[in-house]
Amino acid sequence: MSLPTDGFGAWRWVLHAEDGSDVRVDGYDDTFASQSDAESWIGEVYPDLLDHGVVAGTLVEGDREAYRMSLEA
Repeated sequence: MSLPTDGFGAWRWVLHAEDGSDVRVDGYDDTFASQSDAESWIGEVYPDLLDHGVVAGTLVEGDREAYRMSLEA
């Protein structure tokens, strides 16, 4: 799904490795129409992301960081 990135409206996750660096995982770079959709998605796929070395994510709307969260227990 492709959404405009005019600063607002497009939600996405920036994924992070244990060392704090950003991680790109093929197939896990979706954008979302709402914060709720983005949060539901990460709730479904976080076990797979952990398997790819992702330990945290930052939810971003356009160019604004909403919050960062750990994917680990």
